[in-house]
Amino acid sequence: MASPSHGHFPSRPIEDSAECAGASSRDGIPVIDLDILLNGDAQEQSRAIRDLGRACEDWGFFMVINHGVPEALQEAVMEACKELYSLPREEKADYIAAGPKDPIRIGTGLFYSDVDDAVCRRDYLKMIAHPEFHCPAKPANLREITMEYSIRTRELLLELAQAISKSLELDGGRVSDALNLESCFQILVGNNYPPYAGSDRVMGISAHSDHGLLTLLFQNGVDGLEVNHNGQWLLAKPLPGSLFIITGDQLEIVSNGRYKAVVHRALVRGEQTRMSFVSMIGPCLDAIVEPVQELARSAPQGMEFRGIKYRDYMEHQQSSRINKKAALDIVRVQHNILTCEGTPNN
Repeated sequence: MASPSHGHFPSRPIEDSAECAGASSRDGIPVIDLDILLNGDAQEQSRAIRDLGRACEDWGFFMVINHGVPEALQEAVMEACKELYSLPREEKADYIAAGPKDPIRIGTGLFYSDVDDAVCRRDYLKMIAHPEFHCPAKPANLREITMEYSIRTRELLLELAQAISKSLELDGGRVSDALNLESCFQILVGNNYPPYAGSDRVMGISAHSDHGLLTLLFQNGVDGLEVNHNGQWLLAKPLPGSLFIITGDQLEIVSNGRYKAVVHRALVRGEQTRMSFVSMIGPCLDAIVEPVQELARSAPQGMEFRGIKYRDYMEHQQSSRINKKAALDIVRVQHNILTCEGTPNN
């Protein structure tokens, strides 16, 4: 497979992309044109950065178009995952027996089923892609395909992180430097949701926020991803050629709560198998994640979160039951909470 290109070009030509930039899909989900965000003139880039900031603040979820990840590569990733899922169990035994901290894991249900009793209907492949790349040995083409995909999507997400930093009125490299994203943690996850013909709705993944910074997701044309927006669940329907971007807990922390990690879930319905593939980046595992000082100083309440090593945050989340955004409570600063005696408890 050809080596990855570092330029951005439409994965599928999007008509009237200039009109799509900063627009919304039919259901209101923001749409960001990455080509304009990175290569537009000064006025176009400024507008795109403002639109990106609003998407992170109001939704924590948006679509990117003209992103440069070829559709053929996405299809190759899906086909390789299908091959993996169809392998005899004995050829995947080592990965099925793996624990939550192992670099490759194949399983059913939740990642942390040993601490969570939620019933979730899915099969998954989890593999750490950065700072070291890990991949199952079979199928034979999986490593080459997913390595290229990890490089392309990591580059895309790092560029988005720089633009998000600018949207916070910071230097473009401020967030990246604070989180040491040059040594970022990256994980790839393939999800397979079998068909379900029952009349009730079955969870593929329970409601949660992602522990990382930014997550990129594409699916096989079968819907099922829902995001919580203004207290309502919304089925996310992608525009042709677009990718979903989901904001995670570390963005909420580093932005001092200005940008929120979005709660989302996957439902299983219908007679078709739904597949999705995720690329998520987080800070360097040893980075201390805390609000950027400039944002904390300008906030009425000051620091909204205390600092925590990203590695420790992940371990906390993985040892807890899945419960929306409850993992953030371990670092959330409680401001002037009154005790039963009526005295402030800081």
